[in-house]
Amino acid sequence: MTQPLRVIQWTTGNIGRRSLHAILARPDLELVGVYAHGADKVGRDAAELCGWPSPTGVLATNDVAALLALGADACCYNPLWPSVDELCALLEAGVNVCSSAAWITGGKQSPEDLERIRTACERGGSTIFGSGAHPGMTNLVGMVLSGSCEQVDEIRITESVDCSTYESAETQTAMGFSLDPETPGLAESVRRESEVFAESAAMMADAIGVTLDRLTFDVTFTAATGDTDLGFMTIPAGTVGGVMGYHRGWVGDRNVVSVGFNWTMGEHVVPPKPLAHGHVIQIFGVPNMRTVIHCLPPQDWSEGFMDLGMIYTAMPVTNAVPYVVAAPPGIVTLKDLPPITGRVSTK
Repeated sequence: MTQPLRVIQWTTGNIGRRSLHAILARPDLELVGVYAHGADKVGRDAAELCGWPSPTGVLATNDVAALLALGADACCYNPLWPSVDELCALLEAGVNVCSSAAWITGGKQSPEDLERIRTACERGGSTIFGSGAHPGMTNLVGMVLSGSCEQVDEIRITESVDCSTYESAETQTAMGFSLDPETPGLAESVRRESEVFAESAAMMADAIGVTLDRLTFDVTFTAATGDTDLGFMTIPAGTVGGVMGYHRGWVGDRNVVSVGFNWTMGEHVVPPKPLAHGHVIQIFGVPNMRTVIHCLPPQDWSEGFMDLGMIYTAMPVTNAVPYVVAAPPGIVTLKDLPPITGRVSTK
C-alpha cells in the first residue's frame, strides 16, 4: 500500500479549517502539523479547530522551525494573503505548497520576490500551486469549455453574488463597499485588491495560445439607495453597495480574456447587470459556449451558504496535493496539471 502524503495545514480560518477537515477525511493524506496564526489556537488539537469528531494528537503551533523539521510532503497554505518569507521557507525545506492565498501564477509579486520563490523551489526541489473557487475552478472550467470551440474570440468569467453573508468588514471595505463612490483612488485600490484575477486571465490566455500585449481593469461602483445594517458592518445610503469590475487581457485591440465580479452588499442596490448568483462562464467564438456554476447545499446541510463557499474555495487546493507533489519543481498552474478531482466518501 502506498504511504499517505504527509501534510501541514497552514492557518485554520474560514478556508483553512475546511482544508484541515478534508485532509483528515482522506486516507491518502496524513496530517502531521498545523500552523496557528492566532495565539489562542496554539496547543489546541486539530480536531477541535475544524470540528473533527475525535482527537488527532496533532496540536497547532506557531513554531515554524518545528513544522519545517517534520519533513512534510506538502502544505495547504490558506492565509488571506501570501507571505513570501513563509513561502520561501516552506519551499526551501522541500515542502510543496498548495495555496488559496491570492496566488495563481505569482504574477502580482515583484520581480525580486518572484525570483526568490523560483530559487526556493530549485533549492528544495519543490513546487508551488495556487487555486480556489474564483479565480481557480472557474478558470479551469473556462479553459475546458474552450476545447469545444473551433474558434475562440474571448473567454469571459464573472462571479455574480450578494457578498453580504461574507462577514469580513476589512475585506469588503477594501473592495470599496461602504465608501463614497467618488473616493480618490478607489478604482486603483480595488484593482490592486483583486489583482489575482489578472493572474488568472494571463494564465487562460497562455492556455489558449496567445501572448497578451497588456492587461487593463475597469470598474463600476453602484451607490446604495438605502441604509443597510449587516451586523458586522453598515452600508449607508449613497455609499458603494455594488462593485462590478473586470481584469481584461488584450491582443492588440482585441479583448481575449476577461475575469471579473458583479458583487452587491444587501438589498438596497441595483447592479449594472442582474445577479446570476453563481459563476457565469462564457466562451465567445464558434460555437459560443455558456455555463453557470451554482454552489448549492446538500439536503441535510445545516450551516450557512458562505460555509459552502469556503469549502468550494478550499477544495480545489486541498484536492490538488497529490498532483502538486507529483509535478516538477517550480511554479505550476491549473493549465499545467491534470484535471484535479475529489474523492468518493468512505463513510
